[in-house]
Amino acid sequence: MAKRFLKIAHLFPELLNLYGDSGNIITLARRLEWRGLACTIQEVALDDTPSFADVDLVFIGGGSDREQEIVARKLQTHKRDLQAFVEDGGCLLAVCGGYQLLGHYYQLGEDKGKGRDMKRAGRGESMEGPGEKVEGLSLVDLYTDRGNPRLIGNIIVESDLTSTPVVGYENHGGRTHLGSGVEPFGRVVYGFGNDGTSGFEGVRYKNVLGTYIHGPLLPKNPGIADWALAAALERKYGLASKIDDEASNDAVLLEPLDDSVELLANEVMRERLLSGRVKER
Repeated sequence: MAKRFLKIAHLFPELLNLYGDSGNIITLARRLEWRGLACTIQEVALDDTPSFADVDLVFIGGGSDREQEIVARKLQTHKRDLQAFVEDGGCLLAVCGGYQLLGHYYQLGEDKGKGRDMKRAGRGESMEGPGEKVEGLSLVDLYTDRGNPRLIGNIIVESDLTSTPVVGYENHGGRTHLGSGVEPFGRVVYGFGNDGTSGFEGVRYKNVLGTYIHGPLLPKNPGIADWALAAALERKYGLASKIDDEASNDAVLLEPLDDSVELLANEVMRERLLSGRVKER
């Protein structure tokens, strides 16, 4: 029997790779490899014409306002293809700026094109705005407007997708508001999340996951990586691809891996934050 594999499309890594977001792609590939499964990584550059017909998993990382605007304009011509991919159960992971792209629109800061947004963000200063409203892809019912101050710091989220709390880092001026028919990625235990007030973080719709969590997300949270891989495998092969100890003749199982190092790092970070030993605010 031929080795089962996934094709992963990494959209615009030359523009969208804040805070090590490309580490998410490495994590997905390694977790397949360690299980004897294979994958091909298609890096889609800005000058390429992407096709999602034979893609199993799409990843969109985070970028500055200027880079998000460039990518949003590029993807408008492929909006229907992406919508068809999502509605057919395609797995899509989107982080920060990529998350904002999923919705109907997002609001930029006034000085988006002058490179000052990220300089101020690094110092924790508030943003000027609002600026131009950029049309999103309308893959998910949500929108993002501009708020002050920026929401910056470590974050802990409890999610139904994994038994272990999710940890990471957020840095965003946007306030994302979810519409009907979608649910949040999880509930904020520590940090800000979508808007700093609702207590929710990220979004889930079908096999789409959007989140503000950088760091990158998947190396620190292997349960989320396995959720995405299982969803993509099940769609491709029409078989149960869940983590399970009982094999069957018609199952593509994600065998458990030794994640002791990753889970220990996750636990240490949670303990430091919740004990107050990390002073952020």
